[in-house]
Amino acid sequence: MIYVSLSLEGVSPEDGERLLIRPMEQELRGIEGLRKFTAQSSEGHGSITLEFDPGFDPDTALTDVRDRVDIARSELPSEADEPRVMEVNVSEFPVLTIGLSGQLDTRERMTIARRLQEEIEGIADVLEVDIAGEREDLLEIVVDPLVLESYGVDFDALFNQVSRNNRLVAAGSLDTGAGRLALKVPGIIESLEDVMNMPVKVDEDRVVTFGDVAWINPTYKEPEGFARIDGQPAVVLEISKRAGANIIATIDAVREQLAEADDLLPEQLRFTTILDESTTVENMLSELLNNVLTAVVLVLIVVVAVMGWRMALLVGLTIPGAFLTGVLLIWAFSFTLNIVVLFGLILVAGMLVDGAIVVSELADRHLRDGQTPHQAWLNAASRMSWPVIASTATTLAVFLPLLFWPGVVGQFMKYLPATVILCLLASLAMALVFLPTLGRLFTRPAVQQTDAKHDESTTSFGRGYRHMLARLLKHPLGCCW
Repeated sequence: MIYVSLSLEGVSPEDGERLLIRPMEQELRGIEGLRKFTAQSSEGHGSITLEFDPGFDPDTALTDVRDRVDIARSELPSEADEPRVMEVNVSEFPVLTIGLSGQLDTRERMTIARRLQEEIEGIADVLEVDIAGEREDLLEIVVDPLVLESYGVDFDALFNQVSRNNRLVAAGSLDTGAGRLALKVPGIIESLEDVMNMPVKVDEDRVVTFGDVAWINPTYKEPEGFARIDGQPAVVLEISKRAGANIIATIDAVREQLAEADDLLPEQLRFTTILDESTTVENMLSELLNNVLTAVVLVLIVVVAVMGWRMALLVGLTIPGAFLTGVLLIWAFSFTLNIVVLFGLILVAGMLVDGAIVVSELADRHLRDGQTPHQAWLNAASRMSWPVIASTATTLAVFLPLLFWPGVVGQFMKYLPATVILCLLASLAMALVFLPTLGRLFTRPAVQQTDAKHDESTTSFGRGYRHMLARLLKHPLGCCW
């Protein structure tokens, strides 16, 4: 999204549409990739918002818009200000808004706000701090007409004198033979003393300075807007973070900075949090994390109901192991634990135990056949390795193409397939390496069973399924009809 700002002082909304918006509209509508064109006109100002197709190169779009604006600039009134072209970056929107209110003098309140602005911008993850309700400094020169008349100084001459003494004059260059030096005559006003000591008139041996006929009153320009909190005048600090910075850590660092400065500020000054995006993010992350834990618990309940306690506990240990390994791999790829990643963890929760269930069930069968734990787990893992790898590979084949999803949507959704793929690879290692090793340590040889009817490790569900399957296999044609 690109924003074009146009301004012409004093123009009405109707004239702004005719003089500012329409010339720009004719040039900008032909830009390649433009999806939506929105224009607004108000008193002294006009704005155009351009939305481009997802996946369109933002640098190319910004260059095209600037070129078209330069072409249309010649059709705007000569009194209009230079058009401004800005890319709208959602990541640069304020994430924290703090109001400073209290019964303080305007100058004192502005001084505190600017000091806090400098300190907060010193934080590494903070991009910038804007002050809403800020009033620009203004030096108001007050001239006494009676004093001017007594000294015989004309007002226009006084104004011209100040203007002529506040400019930088280039005086050419000096060629020394060894090089060329640029010469200039400095005449820039840098302080109030320069203005007050400026000579206005020389009368014989008396020099009339600017300070003799006028005085300067530091003040502010007329406000263009007002900020009030609970009826009290206020200024607002709008804090934006850098792209890729952790929003929660950034806001915590800002609050620590404000807490350190609180002891040095006047008692009348009060901080008010108007906007805090970290609260919203923390609530969303907390809800998704609860959903992840709920999904894990439900998977464990199902595994226990089907397999019994002994093998279910071993299989259940592979779930946090696969999650932990997957999260570490996500961190190694510089992915943040965002909403899409957490959704991917929920999606993959039930898939993490597939290989572990197959391996543990075969190992349990070998144990009941009289094999030692070492032989049972070794034979089960080696026998089921290729089926488990093939099963995991088919799932990976579904999610792998999503990594190459083009456009803006692809940049946003790539975290989902990446999370699923990394967690499934971790679960594969858990099923073929971690689970057999753990099973070797915590299982004992089982009593050899020769009759499946009296197999104590078989659950009631398993016995019921075996009975139903035996009847279907005995009469296969009857079940088909």
